[in-house]
Amino acid sequence: MRRLRRTRTLRELVRETDLDPRHLVQPLFVVAGEGVREEVPSMPGIERLSISELVAEADELQAGGVGAVILFGIPASKDEAGSGAYDPEGVVQMGVRALKEAHPELVVITDVCLCEYTSHGHCGIVRDGEVDNDITIELLAKTAISQADAGADVVAPSDMMDGRVEAIRSQLDEEGHPNVAIIAYSAKYASAFYGPFRDAASSTPEFGDRRGYQMDPANALEAVREAELDLAEGADVVMVKPAMPYLDVIRRVKEETGARVGAYQVSGEYSMLKAAARQGWIEERAAVIESLTAIRRAGADLVFTYHAKEAAGWL
Repeated sequence: MRRLRRTRTLRELVRETDLDPRHLVQPLFVVAGEGVREEVPSMPGIERLSISELVAEADELQAGGVGAVILFGIPASKDEAGSGAYDPEGVVQMGVRALKEAHPELVVITDVCLCEYTSHGHCGIVRDGEVDNDITIELLAKTAISQADAGADVVAPSDMMDGRVEAIRSQLDEEGHPNVAIIAYSAKYASAFYGPFRDAASSTPEFGDRRGYQMDPANALEAVREAELDLAEGADVVMVKPAMPYLDVIRRVKEETGARVGAYQVSGEYSMLKAAARQGWIEERAAVIESLTAIRRAGADLVFTYHAKEAAGWL
């Protein structure tokens, strides 16, 4: 077996898994204001961006070969109904319009969830201490429509409400957006790796947790079932989140559904690699490329990662 490992050219000739900037999606945080770049303390190198800075960041991403971004909005104010999510003049909607005007060929994906917009930090409307699934999906569909109206190419519901993909697909079709695709966060686990994101978006739940609607980390068969349900409801891509602790789930979902699969290398995964690299415990470039290659090897067709911009430069 060693004969084909002898030189770099030989190794590349027989390499089974490829990793290219075109496989990567860069998450971006959008805020109101002018000329704003606020670093997220727990995510070195990641910033909250106002609209003009968002467009400038897209310039650099495209120059590096990254052709897709996903937007997360951080509104100036929050309320119990998460109304900033579906405001036609919300920060994400304005960000989409600016990006599509400046970069029509850029694939703009929008997060469809209420957690960044609700005062209580949960992903939906709370009734009697619990998230009301059916009321929430009406607002999620409304959010998706407002983002599609703004020009989003893809909407990505990350809330984990039951039936939301069907509701969003139906509304998109009825409202004249049959070509807007859906990336469903199908297997989104109730993970300990989301902490830095919640710091960035100020979306930590005020009470309880999200285990009642996100998946139990111990389950894998359930992930396949979730993906199958979302595909039946009209999803174009299914997502596994987080990525590295769930490589087995990525593989299972890919093999058992045959669908396009996305994987999200989440904020905690990013921050751990950054922290270890800053301590000199790992070589950052090698560790990041290895981790992204592993996610691709497991079966992910596209990888959402905060490392996208840096990794594209290294690749």
